[in-house]
Amino acid sequence: MGLLFVAAFTGDTLNYYIGKSLGDKVFSEEFFKTQPGQSIFRTIFLKFLKRDHILKAQAFYEKHGGKTIIIARFIPIIRTFAPFVAGISKMNYSRFISYNIIGGLLWVIGLTMLGFLFGNNSVVENNFELVIFGIIFLSILPPVIEFMIYKFKKK
Repeated sequence: MGLLFVAAFTGDTLNYYIGKSLGDKVFSEEFFKTQPGQSIFRTIFLKFLKRDHILKAQAFYEKHGGKTIIIARFIPIIRTFAPFVAGISKMNYSRFISYNIIGGLLWVIGLTMLGFLFGNNSVVENNFELVIFGIIFLSILPPVIEFMIYKFKKK
């Protein structure tokens, strides 16, 4: 568990620093100008990265950054982008680190203990596919609910 925690902590910290190092470039007007012969990666990156989205993310991280870093650990795909966006939006580093530690500990210890407790359970063993689908469903449920709330509030 110690090694898993170090890997989780280091991965998110590195991702934060990558976002932070790109942050100033991303906020510049020059970054958003398309250039002839630019790489396909840059084209895709610019297609999904909009200046107003970055500003909204910055405001979001000022208000909800801590719980986002913790909760994102448990949501596939989101866990990859949360520290990166925190870095781009210049979330306070000491605040990020404290929530990174809490989230990493909860994620590693929590999932390891759940695996230990339920791994030899006959119901889990006999219905492993259903358990996996249940885990996937539960992990994508929070962003789906948030998206639905956002859409209904917009109307």
